[in-house]
Amino acid sequence: VPSECEKYCGTKVGCTNIAYPTLVVELMPNGLRGLMLSVMLASLMSSLTSIFNSASTLFTMDIYTKIRKKASEKELMIAGRLFMLVLIGVSIAWVPIVQSAQSGQLFDYIQSITSYLGPPIAAVFLLAIFCKRVNEPGAFWGLIIGFLIGVSRMITEFAYGTGSCMEPSNCPTIICGVHYLYFAIILFVITIIVILAVSLFTKPIADVHLYRLCWSLRNSKEERIDLDAEDEDVQDAREDALEIDTEASEEKKGCFRRAYDMFCGLDQQKAPKMTKEEEAAMKLKMTDTSENRLWRMVVNINGIILLAVAVF
Repeated sequence: VPSECEKYCGTKVGCTNIAYPTLVVELMPNGLRGLMLSVMLASLMSSLTSIFNSASTLFTMDIYTKIRKKASEKELMIAGRLFMLVLIGVSIAWVPIVQSAQSGQLFDYIQSITSYLGPPIAAVFLLAIFCKRVNEPGAFWGLIIGFLIGVSRMITEFAYGTGSCMEPSNCPTIICGVHYLYFAIILFVITIIVILAVSLFTKPIADVHLYRLCWSLRNSKEERIDLDAEDEDVQDAREDALEIDTEASEEKKGCFRRAYDMFCGLDQQKAPKMTKEEEAAMKLKMTDTSENRLWRMVVNINGIILLAVAVF
């Protein structure tokens, strides 16, 4: 009965949101109850911290450094933490939207948002690995067009509502008539077509920049030249200049200021400086993709076993 579901669960279409927590809290014995609650809270906290840290890093390194090209390490740290506070505020403000979307069914909401925003990223990743003809313009426009299509569907559903078997939605059929899981497949195919079309009409990336980065060149032993090698040289020079300025300012700080920086995580610890030979040896070791045949077979067999367990 919809009224009873809303009375006990907060939604008219079911109690799936509270089914598992209720099972854990009310039916399990005391020892297992505490264990399961700690596992649930630990997984929630680890997921949130990883998401916030990743988003903060992306904003700081990919956006803020373009705005403030001479920002110090301390400034980048502060900008990242302030952006994390903004994300927390947005997350709290987003709660009413989560409660109203997909008739309040949390699992359906998660799957629908993933279906709207995930396929373009998956398409770019797969083509970048298995098709060396894909280039930056193709990946960029594939992401942009796929993102616009997915966001258009998402905003339309938020505006009109998804409806239910008792209250049909007024969302236009041409937009919301396809189930979100089928929509994910269509969006994935559209993104692939856009990426390949743009890549074929633009300049390809030379193989010298792709060694060990795509499947067909994974076993290459040639030296790879990064596309942004010049930018990295400029970045290294800027970091060296900032390091000199930082060392000079560190000597002028008092004990209380140093304690404050250490407490807030703003102290800059000096890493050992490597020589050019050490850097080259480390880079060679990190880019080595050679595999031991025995351990490759062990990993493949374990992967097949895990797939079988997950499916069956």
